[in-house]
Amino acid sequence: MAKIEFSSTITCPHCDYSQQEEMPTTACQFFYECTKCKTLLKPLSGDCCVYCSYGTVKCPPIQEGNSCCN
Repeated sequence: MAKIEFSSTITCPHCDYSQQEEMPTTACQFFYECTKCKTLLKPLSGDCCVYCSYGTVKCPPIQEGNSCCN
């Protein structure tokens, strides 16, 4: 089984600012406010959280092969 990663770099689609964040392991993070431009990001259609949409690493439940976060 592959090692689960718990940090991901989110890149804002509005200003291209990137920030490394620790992902929650017990719930999805549905909203994320960009540190630079303050845009509130939400998951893209079909994604369960902001990490799956804008991060370099998918959220832990998706990495484990589950269909979505609980």
